[in-house]
Amino acid sequence: MDEMTTSSAALDDDGKREPADGKREPADGTPEPADGIREDADPGADAPAGRDRTIRGAALLATVIALPITLLVAVLAFAKLAPDTPAPAPSPSASTARAQSTAPVEMAAPALAERPATVCRALLSQLPQTIRDLAQRPVTAGPEQNAAYGDPALTVACGGAQPTVPAADEVWTVNKVCWHPVEETDVTVLTTVDRETPVTVRIPRSYEQPLQWVSPISSAIVASVPSGGAVPAGCRG
Repeated sequence: MDEMTTSSAALDDDGKREPADGKREPADGTPEPADGIREDADPGADAPAGRDRTIRGAALLATVIALPITLLVAVLAFAKLAPDTPAPAPSPSASTARAQSTAPVEMAAPALAERPATVCRALLSQLPQTIRDLAQRPVTAGPEQNAAYGDPALTVACGGAQPTVPAADEVWTVNKVCWHPVEETDVTVLTTVDRETPVTVRIPRSYEQPLQWVSPISSAIVASVPSGGAVPAGCRG
């Protein structure tokens, strides 16, 4: 026969053979749907991965924001629950010093021999201006042998007769000076028993622990009044 038999599958414009039923296979090899209508690929196919990244980023941001706030709340709660630090006690000042009179203190001034008078003047020049919180006050007589401090007045008298110390009585050494105490109604009387010239200190009962009040006086006595007299056994060391 002169005419060639036509193939059941024709060639398309590109030289590719078309199937007999006229349906072309897509380039990616995916079978054509039965109804011939091919739907586009789902544009949201990659969306789950993108959403995951977005969710993780939002969660991380929320954590970064929430962490400082949580720490701040914890610090404030701890500060509220922590016990208050007690306020430091105010330091002593002139405004809280013991109130006291500045009027002269009445004291006797018996006549002294030349040697005791010299010793007493030396002692008065060594006495401090204050004894603890008691300021020195003027005296009515014998400023070269007497001194007074505070209100009620603590008094210091230099000179006089040597005291007699009963063997059973106590004596106390304060800053290298031996004192004999005698308790009276409203004062404690302390007299030196180891010095060439006696010194007597009268301490009101309102001032507790009288031996502590004579500590600075003892230092002045050591610097100005020579040792002497019959030193009791209790003061020998």
